[in-house]
Amino acid sequence: SYILNYVCLCVYVCVCMCVYMYLHMCVCVCVCVCNRRKDVITVTPWLAPVVWEETFDTTLIDAIYKMQNITVATTVFAPGKYVWFLKDFLESAERHYMQGYHVHYYIFTDQPEAVPMVTLGANRSLTTLKIPSSNRWQEITLHRMEKLQKLIKTQLTNEVDYMFSLNVDTKFSGHWGAETLGDIVAVIHPGYYSRPYDEFPYERRPESQAYIPQGMGDYYYGGAVFGGRVEEVHRLVKTCLMQLDLDKANSIEAMWHEESHLNKYFLYNKPTKILSPEYQWQEFKFKINDIKIIRVSQVTPNLTEMNPDFLSNSM
Repeated sequence: SYILNYVCLCVYVCVCMCVYMYLHMCVCVCVCVCNRRKDVITVTPWLAPVVWEETFDTTLIDAIYKMQNITVATTVFAPGKYVWFLKDFLESAERHYMQGYHVHYYIFTDQPEAVPMVTLGANRSLTTLKIPSSNRWQEITLHRMEKLQKLIKTQLTNEVDYMFSLNVDTKFSGHWGAETLGDIVAVIHPGYYSRPYDEFPYERRPESQAYIPQGMGDYYYGGAVFGGRVEEVHRLVKTCLMQLDLDKANSIEAMWHEESHLNKYFLYNKPTKILSPEYQWQEFKFKINDIKIIRVSQVTPNLTEMNPDFLSNSM
């Protein structure tokens, strides 16, 4: 009986692995077959797809992922005055972000009472989590990684399949769907995607844990978006938090804080999927020919509309 149970378990595990590999292969095939772009890089040297408009078929990808009944956690930090951005973020996300999928927003803020009431669609929920106030960006970055690590460990591991950490000062203006899902996902920074890597603003001081030597690098990744399977994001967050703690102990702040540490991590732990600048554009930048559609853009705040209480609680 024991041997039979063991054999059955082994068979079950093998079948599950085969199904996962098959579905993963199907997604990759969808991206490759549907690729009609010749003007941009769509595959990295390590064979990770770079997602642009006209490189994927939404219908095919949804057919694969919706049968898995997945849930996507989406974490957003809105400390101090940044709570002002939540309304646009949530309302635009409800129009464009992961439509047709289970989505759970986790809003980290020091002002839970200021989180706006936004009508959510079916199978979508929101949880507000209180964090301490801080006036220093380094402390906010540390809090972000600490809170993400704790949330993943205590809740997300057993509740969701994928997760994204997104900046709150962004607004969705186009489709963002399952084409973005992968084991570990990064986004190319819109300011550097067409520049040579020796111009990337990597951390160049050897004293910092985010140090990347001259002559090394693949892409410059933006800190506004990262995600993937929960266990892979947990590994990323845990590593970055450890490096941030070491830098803090040595009184060092990486050039671009958390973003610098993310770039160090992705240099040695290659993303399995990369999102093009369509997924992290900047509102003040002119749209260029490579960008067929702007899906998400960083918002420039209208200071005349912002609540003075939020402005006084600046970071």
